[in-house]
Amino acid sequence: MGSVDPHPLLRATGLHKVYSMGSRELHVLVDVGFEVCAGQKVAVVGASGSGKSTLLNCLAGLDTPNAGEVWLNGTSLYRQTRSARARLRAKEIGFIFQSYQLIPELDALENVLLPARILRRYGEAERNRGRALLESLGLKDRMRHRPHELSGGEQQRVATARALINTPALLFADEPTGNLDSTTGERVLEAMIEACALAQAAIVLVTHDEGISKHFPRVLTMADGRLFS
Repeated sequence: MGSVDPHPLLRATGLHKVYSMGSRELHVLVDVGFEVCAGQKVAVVGASGSGKSTLLNCLAGLDTPNAGEVWLNGTSLYRQTRSARARLRAKEIGFIFQSYQLIPELDALENVLLPARILRRYGEAERNRGRALLESLGLKDRMRHRPHELSGGEQQRVATARALINTPALLFADEPTGNLDSTTGERVLEAMIEACALAQAAIVLVTHDEGISKHFPRVLTMADGRLFS
């Protein structure tokens, strides 16, 4: 897996994830180890069903592995209570979903501010940061538009701003260009990487598109639940 930083931002060891399907078991993650350091850009490339989205969910504390450990800044995610893990995730992790997961009743700025409200941050500083993020992503004139009034690329950029509102140390992106045409996907990806660089956030992206990996200095491959360098 390359050189080992003694103090990585995120470190996982021995991750296993198994789903029971009647009388058989589906091993989605098999003894996966992973680490990322502050500011790193990492892409995990694999076919559909290879386990890459499950890996991302386990690394982010959204899903619980059957075995293994995940540490974020030296704190074990899965030795925390569920509420403590949620607070840690809200402070330290941003997550961009393939399907955007925007709230249809809220406009773009209100969607961006949701993670800040989870941390009970309601002030003008947060609103100014939300506006600045949207403007940096080319959405200065779209802040008051609701999701159905935005294109797919615009919705994905709103999701990127939302993921960065709490200034996370680490951003996870699950197939962020999967629902976009190639031209729009390229623009969104470049904007996402630039926004992460400005925020000094590490980024871990999973994708089936090997062409995306050209933007990432570190590329790993996922196949049959195993991670390869």
